[in-house]
Amino acid sequence: MADLVERLVPDELWVVFRRVVPPTEVIRPQGGGRRRAGDREALAAIIFVATSGCTWRQLPPVFGPSWQTVYRRFAQWSRGRVWARLYRAILDELGVRGKLDWSRCAIDSVSLRAAKGPLTGPNPTDRGKLGSKIHLICDRKGLPLSLGISGANMHDSQGLEPLVRGIPPIRSRRGPRRRRPAKLHADKGYDYDHLRRWLRKRGIRPRIARKGVESSQRLGRHRWVVERTVSWLAGCRRLHRRYERKAEHFLAFVGIAAALISYRRLAGLLTA
Repeated sequence: MADLVERLVPDELWVVFRRVVPPTEVIRPQGGGRRRAGDREALAAIIFVATSGCTWRQLPPVFGPSWQTVYRRFAQWSRGRVWARLYRAILDELGVRGKLDWSRCAIDSVSLRAAKGPLTGPNPTDRGKLGSKIHLICDRKGLPLSLGISGANMHDSQGLEPLVRGIPPIRSRRGPRRRRPAKLHADKGYDYDHLRRWLRKRGIRPRIARKGVESSQRLGRHRWVVERTVSWLAGCRRLHRRYERKAEHFLAFVGIAAALISYRRLAGLLTA
């Protein structure tokens, strides 16, 4: 079991996670009772569920904690926004090393079917079946910088302003924290003049494909990176379909996937 836990939660990831997870509450100060399951084992089990796509009840017992314990820990950390803080901490580490390219960013979304729950809606591209949508902005190299979820019937253009505002202030190699790209690339779904004006007011140069002018046969020289990031998110099999009734749990799995994508880039720097 130790080898599996260390493979899913390497030492470097565990060090970052310990900085963002809230301290453990002592429920029985007088002692006694059953020993609390370790956070590292619970985190490894949560990552296994996210990457394999299995249900909580199908969680193998090799991790140690029961699936009920793992689910409670997942719900507790989701309420505490631990995944968002973990994701931001990894971005800060990448920013300090100068591995975030702010010169060009790209925005896009991807729809997936959903069983039930809030932030769902009829998907116009899937015969009106119930679905949810993941919105994201990535840097020039494809690392996700901002994420959001909505119903599948929400137009892509409505997600641009919340996503840009949602980019956290990230540390840089020198100078103050940064949260605005120099340019933002988008497809024709974002082709609206008010969005261009809104971006320019914030010092961001819009590079949005124009309807009736640019061909739909090409992704563009710079927009293809966000499509690759979408495929990276699909590597988290729990995101192939939304099973979570609670929107915060669905957003948590999106945050876990983004954190793992960013950590793989950071791990490559640490081992280089």
